[in-house]
Amino acid sequence: MLMLSTSLLNDLVEEFIEVREKTMDIFTPLGIEDAVIQSSTFGSPPNWHIAHVTWFFHKMLEKYNNNGVAFFENKFNLDYLNSYYYKYGKILTKSERGKYPRPTVSQSIEYRKEIEKGFIGFLKSLEKKDFSDKFVLDVFTAINHELQHQELMVYDFQHYFNRFSDEGDNYCPNKWGKKMPLKEKVNKEMVRIPGGIFVVGYNGDGFCYDNEMPENKVYLNSYEIDNSLVTNGEFIGFIEDGGYINYKHWLADGWDLVQDENWASPLYWYFDKSKKKWFKKDFRGNNEIDPDEPVVNVSYYEADAFSKWAKKRLPTEAEWEKAASWNEKSSSKTVFPWGNHLPGIVHANLLESYQWAPTVAGTYPDGKSHYGCHQMIGDVWEWTSSEYMLYPGFKSKFEEYTDKWAINQKVLRGGCFSTSKKQIRNSYRNYFKPHERILFAGFRCAKDDFN
Repeated sequence: MLMLSTSLLNDLVEEFIEVREKTMDIFTPLGIEDAVIQSSTFGSPPNWHIAHVTWFFHKMLEKYNNNGVAFFENKFNLDYLNSYYYKYGKILTKSERGKYPRPTVSQSIEYRKEIEKGFIGFLKSLEKKDFSDKFVLDVFTAINHELQHQELMVYDFQHYFNRFSDEGDNYCPNKWGKKMPLKEKVNKEMVRIPGGIFVVGYNGDGFCYDNEMPENKVYLNSYEIDNSLVTNGEFIGFIEDGGYINYKHWLADGWDLVQDENWASPLYWYFDKSKKKWFKKDFRGNNEIDPDEPVVNVSYYEADAFSKWAKKRLPTEAEWEKAASWNEKSSSKTVFPWGNHLPGIVHANLLESYQWAPTVAGTYPDGKSHYGCHQMIGDVWEWTSSEYMLYPGFKSKFEEYTDKWAINQKVLRGGCFSTSKKQIRNSYRNYFKPHERILFAGFRCAKDDFN
């Protein structure tokens, strides 16, 4: 048990208010019609997102404060909002979310406001009262859960507006950041990382998910890793060399997808035959592909195929983490590539940068790792070759949150341009199925070094 001090309570309330306001800042530019469509089985209607994360806090009120929430049970179909957690009863199949027109958008917003009022009031009522460490962890987990859904909403917006809108009729966020200038010319090269025992996992003193712990030792052979992400230009080289029509580069399941789905380029790309150039529609509109930007919206299979074509491979998650976090000079690990302080505007292209697209290598030189690797935080998630498994000695801190997904998924590291700065760190383990392309994922290559 611990006493909830005024400062800790103020932090909880401030973090809660901030995440709730940012979600609505992302959601508000949508039209009502846009907010209720589920454009893919991967994604969700935006209206579902804003209600589901509210339901998450609603369940916390039920757990820790037994009164004041029954009103909602009759007014809303709350079963609709449970698509993951068996402990809460009936689960709605994810692909069915777009078939439920209720609650309406206005009802979901009303629901958010009422739960926010109740949750803030409940937090403030706890000042200088004894409460468990588990309660504080649950609050921060719920806040970080909403941060995750902010990012998922942006994936969904990109997919939806590419399918259903005309040119120029894109989602227009409330905030656009100024385009960041290139600050440092980066020559693509591979950095040698010496082998040995490396301790993987979170070693900071802030919040992290349970799947980032406990720290555990792994042995790494010496290896080399790209100092920057694979670019669009490099990937076009793969395409033009027959990358999508040569089975030799592909894993069997990936080659089946290429054939069945007629993949010939990353998601959202198209080739203009009259101009003989590649184009892509994204949040910035319909534009020619920038060869210097990191490639994004590629699956694990595509990343793996490119790596084989380039006579390299994808790094393991342990190799990626060492390249991002290990400081040879101090023989210590840092929470972020640049050190232990939170990302600022000079370090990485994250949601708060409001770039709404990847940036080129050298835009954030202050964010490079101790080994000189750029863009390891932000811009695009990076596929690794590692299967998503729980670390030895894992203990679940929030049942059914990260533990039950440890099957048939690949680990990604580093965050992307729609990841919040409060959500990401070197040890953060994202995971998706190898065929998925809607997430903002790219990659960098590695290779063995036996010298």
